[in-house]
Amino acid sequence: MTVEIALVFGILLGTIVLFVTEWIRMDLTALLVLVAVAVTGLVTPAEALSGFSSPAVVTVWAMFIISGGLTLTGVARVLGDRVAQVAGTGEVGLIVAIMVTAGVLSAFMNNVGVAAMMLPVVIDLARRTGRPPSRLLMPLSFGCLLGGLTTLIGTPPNILVADALRDQGLEPFGLFAFTPIGVVILVTGIGFMALAGRHLLPRRDPMREGVGRTRDPGTFFELGERLLTVRIPPESSLAGQRLGDSRLGSALRITVVAIIRDGRTLPAPNPDTVLLGGDRLLALGRPEFVEEVRRGSLLAGGDGDHPVTGALPEAMTLVEARVPAGSPLVGMNLLQAALRNRHGVSVLALRRGSEARFHDLPGARIQEGDVLLLHGPDGLAADAEGIEGLDETRPVSERDLRKRYRLHERLMTLTVPAESILTGKTLARSRLRDALGLTVWEIRRGDEVRAIPDPGETLEAGDVLLVQGTPEGLRILSSLQELEIESHPTHDLKGLESREVGLAEIVLSPETTLVGRSLRELDFRDRYGLTILAIWREGHAHRTDLRDMELRFGDAILVHGPRARLRLLSRDPEFIVVSEAGAPPPRRGRAPLAVFILAGVLVPVFLGWLPIAIAAVTGAVLMVLTRCLSMEDAYRFIEWPAVFLIAGMLPLGLAMERTGAAAFLADGMVSLVGGMGPRAVLAGIFLMTALAAQIVPIVALVVLMAPIALTTAADLGVSPLPFMMTLAMAGAASISSPVSHPANTLIMGPGGYRFADYVRVGLPLLLVVFVIVVLLVPVLWPFVP
Repeated sequence: MTVEIALVFGILLGTIVLFVTEWIRMDLTALLVLVAVAVTGLVTPAEALSGFSSPAVVTVWAMFIISGGLTLTGVARVLGDRVAQVAGTGEVGLIVAIMVTAGVLSAFMNNVGVAAMMLPVVIDLARRTGRPPSRLLMPLSFGCLLGGLTTLIGTPPNILVADALRDQGLEPFGLFAFTPIGVVILVTGIGFMALAGRHLLPRRDPMREGVGRTRDPGTFFELGERLLTVRIPPESSLAGQRLGDSRLGSALRITVVAIIRDGRTLPAPNPDTVLLGGDRLLALGRPEFVEEVRRGSLLAGGDGDHPVTGALPEAMTLVEARVPAGSPLVGMNLLQAALRNRHGVSVLALRRGSEARFHDLPGARIQEGDVLLLHGPDGLAADAEGIEGLDETRPVSERDLRKRYRLHERLMTLTVPAESILTGKTLARSRLRDALGLTVWEIRRGDEVRAIPDPGETLEAGDVLLVQGTPEGLRILSSLQELEIESHPTHDLKGLESREVGLAEIVLSPETTLVGRSLRELDFRDRYGLTILAIWREGHAHRTDLRDMELRFGDAILVHGPRARLRLLSRDPEFIVVSEAGAPPPRRGRAPLAVFILAGVLVPVFLGWLPIAIAAVTGAVLMVLTRCLSMEDAYRFIEWPAVFLIAGMLPLGLAMERTGAAAFLADGMVSLVGGMGPRAVLAGIFLMTALAAQIVPIVALVVLMAPIALTTAADLGVSPLPFMMTLAMAGAASISSPVSHPANTLIMGPGGYRFADYVRVGLPLLLVVFVIVVLLVPVLWPFVP
C-alpha cells in the first residue's frame, strides 16, 4: 500500500465517521473532502473543483427545476386526482394505484417532490376510505423510490453511474437504458406490497373511535386526553386582562384553544383577546400541572427597595453594551443570539430608548441601537468588547441601575417556605421566569450568597431570593390559584373549528431550514399567527411543553388558527400542509406547457441530438421563461445539499481511481469472491452498496463505489455495464430505513411510523430486488458482450 492510497483511505474513513455521527452537515463534510484531496495533492486544484461543472451535477440541479415546474403547475396533482377516481376503496387497489402513479411520476420528477406533492392526496384517500394512513403512505414512498430507478433522470445515482462510464471513455447508459430492469423491479415491488408487504405494514391506528371513520386531526393527535376546561371566577383579577398578559399558558403549562362565553364558543383566541369574569377556557394541558399551581405554595414575603450592586459579589460585574448598525444580532431574538452559551454572559435587560424591558427576554427581537444589560465574571467590561455584534461597552453603577432601569422598583425579597412546591426543583424547572416573569438575581442560603445563580441551581426550603419582577407577577399567581377546573374527556373537538378558524396538520418540507430549532426560538406564534397544539413524533403525540421541543424532519405538527393564516402557511417553503383544502392552488393553466417542455427535454436526449445536461438546462430555463415557476421558485426547488454533496465527493472518487485505492479494493473483492464467477462479484457489489447505504448517503456512495466497480470489471476481464447497472439498482436500499432517504422521513410523522416498520417491510422488499438484479442484469447486460 502506497502513501497516496493510505491518504485516500484515511480521508475515506474520516468521511464515513462524519456521515455516521452527523457531527457536521453532510454537504459540509463533502466540501471538507474536496479541500482534503486538494490540499494533500491527491488531485489538482482544477480537478478538485471540477465536480461543480460535472455534467452529472448540472443535470441533477436542472432536473430539480424541471420537477419544480411540474409540481407548481399541478401535473402530479392531476394524476393524483385520477388515482382517487379509479382506485376504489379496496386496500389492494389503493396500494397498486398509488405506487403506479408515484412510480410513473418519479421516473421524470424528483422523487422527494413527488412524495411531497402526493402526500395530501394519499392522506385524503385514507380519510375518505376510512383507512389508517400507515397502510398507504409507505407504499407511496416505496413507489417513488422504485420509480426513480426506471430512467436516467429518475434519480441522481443513475445520472452519476452514466457519467462515470462517460469519464472512462465508455458509452454511457441512455435515457431509457434503465427502463427494462427498473420496470421489472417496480412492477415486482408493487406486486410484493399488494400481496405480501401490506400484511407487514403496521396496523396501529392513532385515530380513536367516536368521530366516525375519518382522520380527524384532533383525534389523530389524541387531544381529547389532554382537554380540560378552566373557569375564571366572576370577581377574578384576570378579568379585563389580555390573554397574552395573563400568563395562563406559561404558569399552568396549558394552551387555550377556545373561550366559551355566554353559551358561544370562540375558537383560537389571540393574545389580544380580553378575558372576562365567568369565561370558561377550553385548554390543552395536564390537570395535575394546574392543580399543583392552584393548591401549592410557591413563595412568601416580599419587601421593596433593596441595595442592588451591594448584593453582588465583587467578582461579578454588570455592563451595558450597544447593538451597532450592521450587527449580525439585529433581527435575532435573544434566545437565538445565545450569548450565555457562546460568551458566558447573561442578558438581564434590554433598553430601547428610555424603555427598559425585563420580561419575556428570550423572545425579544434585537434592533439596531438596543442596549443590553449584561452580567458575567470579573473583567466582563473588557471581554464584552470581543463579543461579535456588540460595542460601546461600559460598566454600570448602582446609580445607573436606579436611573436608567429603575431597578430599585423591580427588586423584591421572597422566601421559599418549607411547604413550597418549588423545594427540590431547579431554577429552570421552577419556571419562575417563564410563569411569573420573576428573574432570580441572588439566592441567600444561611451565610452563603449566590449571585445570578445557574439555571441548574436547586432551590431549598428557607432560601431567600432576591428577584427582579413586579408585584403584578405575584398578583397573577394569586389569581391563577382562584381558577376552577372542569374535566371534559368527552368534549366535542369540533368546537375548535368554525368557518374562520381551523385545524391543519403540517410537516417540515424537504427544503426546510428549521430542523433543530425550537418553537420558542422561531417565535412561531408571532411569525405565523397560529398555535401549535401537538407534535406527533415516533408514534407518540406530544401536547405539553412544546415551546422548547426542537423540530425534527418527520414530525407531524397540528396547528390551530385562522384559515387565512393556514392558507398563507401553505405557501411557506418550510412546510407542507397535509390537507388539500390548505394547499396553494396550482398553476393548472400552464400544466400542458410544462409537460411539453419535459417532452422537449426527453426527445432530443433519446434521439441522441443533445447531451442530457444541455437538454436539462434548456428545459429548466424554459420552465422559468414560460412562468411555470419563478426564478425564486427555481432556487427553492434545487436541493442544494445534494448538489454540494455530489460535487464535493466526486474529487474523492477521482483520487481513489488515480492513486490505485479503487484497484486495491477491487483486488480484494476479486480475491474474496472472484473464484465463484462474475455473478457472485456482482452480488457482492449490490450487498456492499446496500449495507453501506444505511449509513452513507446513496449519492456519495455511488461516487465512491463507481471506480471500484469499474476496476473490478477490468480485473475480471468482463464488461463493466452489468456492475454499473447493479450499482445504480442498489439505490433501492434506501427503502429499508427512515433516515436513508428524505421521502421515507417525510411520511414518518403523518403515517405514525417507527423505525422498525421500515425494516420489517423494506428489508424483504430489498431482498426481492436483490434477487431480480442478480438474475436479470447479466441477461440484459452480458458479462461478455
